[in-house]
Amino acid sequence: MLIPCPACGPRETSEFAYIGDGTVTRPSLDAPAEAWVAAIYDRANPLGLHRELWLHLYGCRCIVRVTRDTGTHAISGAELIGDDATAFANTDANASKNADAKASKNDGVEVSQ
Repeated sequence: MLIPCPACGPRETSEFAYIGDGTVTRPSLDAPAEAWVAAIYDRANPLGLHRELWLHLYGCRCIVRVTRDTGTHAISGAELIGDDATAFANTDANASKNADAKASKNDGVEVSQ
């Protein structure tokens, strides 16, 4: 099964570590113990589309939210979450700006280094 990492492209699942259910809402820190037990241990085993969290452990080390069909294992989407998404967006924008600046500085002529 390939996971389409938004930062690195499609990669084998052996590069990732499963973190857990991507749909769980965690209780507030002052919630009773029963609420925390339910959030941590009570899990549904859905058949069909499900959102999961995966860490790209042997790649970019980003956390990826994957939408996967639990019946067929077909992946229909993946997105970076949290600070990883912001950092990747900023890196992507900065890389584009740097490439534009370099091209205009060299009048569009590639310079070998």
